Amino acid sequence: MSGTPRADNRPPYARIAGHYRDLISSGELSPGDLLPSIKTLATKWEVSTATADRAMRLLREEKLVQGIPGVGTEVMARPVSLSSGAERHDRSSKTQSSWGVGEKSSGHTAGMVESPEDVARVLGISPGDDVIRRSRVYRDGHGIVSHSTSWIPAEFAQAVPELARSERLRGGLSLDLIARATGRHVVKRVDEETARIATDRDLELLELEADTVAAILVLTASFLDADGELLEYGVDLGAPGRTRRTTSEVLR
Repeated sequence: MSGTPRADNRPPYARIAGHYRDLISSGELSPGDLLPSIKTLATKWEVSTATADRAMRLLREEKLVQGIPGVGTEVMARPVSLSSGAERHDRSSKTQSSWGVGEKSSGHTAGMVESPEDVARVLGISPGDDVIRRSRVYRDGHGIVSHSTSWIPAEFAQAVPELARSERLRGGLSLDLIARATGRHVVKRVDEETARIATDRDLELLELEADTVAAILVLTASFLDADGELLEYGVDLGAPGRTRRTTSEVLR
């Protein structure tokens, strides 16, 4: 846990938070470990105590650490692994719910909107064409897990009008309702995972302070029917500090 902090162009508080975020993510700092005091941090990083405190506040907001009166700042237990759209779809087919263990969803909004350029490109339509957008936030005991958006071709609004209503769907995910109403089932899924520094819009959706500097995971999933036609395009923004964990069998 020793070593000279790396120099970069981020604000001092973001560099400090990033340093300890990396130590927590790598496992070098474990749940229950204590971080240095604010005074010690300020001395080590040659910043004011206010800057050091802001760095710790950012980690608290990300649910990576917690302040314990009279003790200090403690590393929290690892949050639940971030689920991909495909994993939520699989979970829903078995349980009729996309929630992971300990999760709940809130902030369900939906409506017919003009397609952004990047979404239009995936759906094979023109920018500005109508598209159904459904959004919600997944949370667990540590805070926000991810902000999830489903982009659905406008043609499905007639067969499944509830897709464009701002309420949690009943009876499964949007893909389940589409399959029952139209007979078009998912036969192929294409998943992608990327990382980026959170944009202003990302910070807003993840309910973080506007000047926060943090890396986030972006998971996208394209769901295709037997004819190769897109049924839904999902985009999940993982909150800072969230990780992806998968397990597979090794065949011998």
